[in-house]
Amino acid sequence: MGWDAINEMDEYFSPIHTYQVCNVMSPSQNNWLRTGWLPRDGARRIYIEVKFTLRDCNSMPGVLGTCKETFNLYYYESDRAVGSAVRENQFIKIDTIAADESFTGVDLGVRRLKLNTEVRGVGPLSKRGFYLAFQDIGACIALTSVRVYYKRCVGVSRNLAVFTDVVTGADSSSLVEVRGQCVDHAEERDTPKMYCSAEGEWLVPIGRCVCSAGFEEHRDSCVGESTRCAFIPDPFAAVKTGTFAGLVLLVKTIISS
Repeated sequence: MGWDAINEMDEYFSPIHTYQVCNVMSPSQNNWLRTGWLPRDGARRIYIEVKFTLRDCNSMPGVLGTCKETFNLYYYESDRAVGSAVRENQFIKIDTIAADESFTGVDLGVRRLKLNTEVRGVGPLSKRGFYLAFQDIGACIALTSVRVYYKRCVGVSRNLAVFTDVVTGADSSSLVEVRGQCVDHAEERDTPKMYCSAEGEWLVPIGRCVCSAGFEEHRDSCVGESTRCAFIPDPFAAVKTGTFAGLVLLVKTIISS
């Protein structure tokens, strides 16, 4: 017997869909659960978030020689869906996953899940997609959620230059250089560049653009003189509306001096 798809209720009586295996009485377990083919979508490094529960071997009598408290996570790259043609020995191991918290028979009786969350990163990826696989070697485990994602730096405007969205690099310490494009009516003074970190955050910008002759900088853009004037508030607007009279008197004094 291998993994089974089981619908259960958590401690709040909310339905959850899980994949479970619990062959702790038999030695030499080797039970595999595979995902379908997942497109890479341009990502060079992916992250796998796994949520699961795991039974404490000490809480089950007669299984100390065969029960395990870990499982293994694998991946396999391919340019297209190949189904069951992938052999187990073709998968590459990502890591052995252990639980920070395991549950006992008492927890089971009150539906207390003691959910664990583990995240692992994989890269560099080069093919169009990949498979994930979970190998059970004799644990009593339930997978409640598997989330696969990648990180990117969201497009921003800095120093009158626009930096477009970019996917992070292939490893956990890589920096991706992005060259900025000057906004309308601006030109390069020093080549505008920023670096996208592996965490999806922009680092300090280098270089900048400046407004072309006849244009002025205003709110990350370059505007002409007539347009710029439209943004200057009327200092006598308060007089016209009959409010803040004391403030207007001060303005008049400054102007007359």
